[in-house]
Amino acid sequence: MQAMVRKEFRQLRRDRRTLALMIVVPLLLLVVFGYVARFDVKEIPTALLGTQAEALAGMLPEPFAVTIVDPEGSRETAEDLLRRSRVIIAVIAEAPPTLLVDGSELFATQSARAAVAGLGGLPTGAVDVEVLFNPELSTAAIMVPALIGMVLTAVGTVITSLGVVRERQEGTLEQLAVMPLRPRDVIVGKIAPYFLVGIVDMAVITAAGLLLFDVPFRGSWPVFIAGSILFLLAVLGMGVLISTLSQTQGEAIQLAIMTMLPQVMLSGMIFPLTSMPWGVRWISYLLPLTYFIQIVRGVFLKATPIDALGIPFLALAALALVVLGLAVLRFRRDLAPAGHRREPSPEPEAAT
Repeated sequence: MQAMVRKEFRQLRRDRRTLALMIVVPLLLLVVFGYVARFDVKEIPTALLGTQAEALAGMLPEPFAVTIVDPEGSRETAEDLLRRSRVIIAVIAEAPPTLLVDGSELFATQSARAAVAGLGGLPTGAVDVEVLFNPELSTAAIMVPALIGMVLTAVGTVITSLGVVRERQEGTLEQLAVMPLRPRDVIVGKIAPYFLVGIVDMAVITAAGLLLFDVPFRGSWPVFIAGSILFLLAVLGMGVLISTLSQTQGEAIQLAIMTMLPQVMLSGMIFPLTSMPWGVRWISYLLPLTYFIQIVRGVFLKATPIDALGIPFLALAALALVVLGLAVLRFRRDLAPAGHRREPSPEPEAAT
């Protein structure tokens, strides 16, 4: 037993990547998630509209952060700003003032209502608070659209991450190297079946969310489908990239799970982005799930038009191109040595 223990310690010491995953990564996750795991919103983007908007601009306390002041704005303007996610709160500064809140931002709504309750009224009169898009503040309406992205992330990343590493472990990678296939052909071949499975999963879980949890769908189906396709390409590309970086299936699964945890914690699925410090929030903007949640919640709850979702769509397209491009480059490096080893030696020249 002592000999076996010593052998395992030596083997673990040689496997530096696993050792780093066991020691460094948990510490890193604790530090990052410790700053993220907050439900209190410190800053809420706010618009002031109406004849007394400029007079109220300096009177709103925290967490209201006035970003838009429009003395000529109306209620229709306020609702459009909320629908396009330009602000979370819109104050119509008339007498009496009306505060419109985006109900799809659950924790920001709760913070705003608590702040309004402590105002004791404004000089223009008592504040009337209206919650739009999710007036019941239903948790299911917030979480189910995000869970669609979480399920697609699990299917796309974890399962696809086993693709290339399986070829390596079974010894068929060299066979691929000598076949008339380009690296991008192999990558597309690996992704295509899982892409179709992902489309089926998306349809099934979306139907279940709408039927079982009574989640509203107020937007455009083509917009939702287009966003889902881009998101699937991004997470599938991430899975293939992980597969090209891994030597064993166990290592691929470990890396896939490690990439999923930040997407759950930092994407805005559970904790609002506005509660995260900037030192951590920038990581959120590198994650596909962050942008898919913006698309799916906007389409489901607010009927957000596609022109207001330009940034999430462009970000998903860019992420898909980057991860797929890196997967192709990495796979080309894997094929080159294998192909070199499989090249037949030239026939000796016949003696003259």
